[in-house]
Amino acid sequence: MTKFSIILGIIFILMGLYSYFGISSESVTALIPAFFGVPMLILGWLGLNEKYLKHAMHGAAVLTLLGFAGTVGGLIKFFKMLGGAEMERPAAVTVQAIMAILCLLFLIFAVKSFIDARRNKESNSN
Repeated sequence: MTKFSIILGIIFILMGLYSYFGISSESVTALIPAFFGVPMLILGWLGLNEKYLKHAMHGAAVLTLLGFAGTVGGLIKFFKMLGGAEMERPAAVTVQAIMAILCLLFLIFAVKSFIDARRNKESNSN
């Protein structure tokens, strides 16, 4: 999960920078993916140390939960846009949808990892 966290952090940073400098530098909100990417990258890096692994990955899971909660509306708008609805800023909707999907994927893998870790711990203690 640490490598996934690091990769996701880098992707979010690149998405934020591309959104701001490549698509629209009108608002600092275009950098929101980067604002999530930096702590995600740091948490992944901290998780490389076994001493901090559990706390770092739980922190990353909480961060992606917040990221998903904040971007799920963009995912809904994205599907409406695919259905033909006009959106004011389609590029922003697309970035939100990508971020929502990536956050959801991380959450699914994190929960699976936490369950597997608990099962391994229980089977090793018996």
